[in-house]
Amino acid sequence: MSDIQWSDGAPIYRQLKDRVIAMMLDGILKPGEALPSVRQVAAEYQLNPITVSRAYQELADEGLVEKRRGLGMFVTEEASRQLRTSERDRFLKEEWPAVVERIQRLGLSVEELLASTGNHS
Repeated sequence: MSDIQWSDGAPIYRQLKDRVIAMMLDGILKPGEALPSVRQVAAEYQLNPITVSRAYQELADEGLVEKRRGLGMFVTEEASRQLRTSERDRFLKEEWPAVVERIQRLGLSVEELLASTGNHS
């Protein structure tokens, strides 16, 4: 799970869950792959196993991972598609309006925005 910097802004279980989701979206954790064990994550990041379990349980409740008896938690086949859809919806509803407002407040043009990212259409 690479280096994780915990912030005070959100509960640790939520930050861990978000990190796992990012790894799924980035293709680091692929459908059918196992998540590191609760014990392994707890030891590696000096977390309470209950914290790790809570993050994993939320992922399971959302259908992103499934528990296989005696084997651990595995990324579901639908996780990637489901995440792309839900994360896009969340971005458009929660984050994008604030970005648009800031762009308008600063008087930035589409051309300036594209030039700043290196994407020229």
